[in-house]
Amino acid sequence: MGKDKLLIVDDDARNIFALSAVLKARGYTCLAAGDLHEALHTMAQEEGIKVVLLDMMLPEIDGYEALPAIKAVEKYKGIPVIAVTAQAMAGDRERCLRAGADGYVSKPVDIDELIRLMNALIV
Repeated sequence: MGKDKLLIVDDDARNIFALSAVLKARGYTCLAAGDLHEALHTMAQEEGIKVVLLDMMLPEIDGYEALPAIKAVEKYKGIPVIAVTAQAMAGDRERCLRAGADGYVSKPVDIDELIRLMNALIV
């Protein structure tokens, strides 16, 4: 069993593979979902998810719509959601935080920065 259990929500399997490989090497248990519906299903089935890493550019329902949907479920209110996005323009971080993200990292992900952020958010 790893340090903590994470859910990576990204529609690109390469991103999930790369991120989970690095995080698993650091001792984390990684689950994956390709969209909001799969993410909510996984969250309902799995106990102990400590943080959600949410790609903001998902098809159909993007991260800006997914964030409030996740936060609206009472049981998930305490689970931090970190926005992970290739959008690194001025104002994007603030937009993610306004949408309900507890943290923000841009792609390509700086793993040390991500782990510091997760450690700060996981209680």
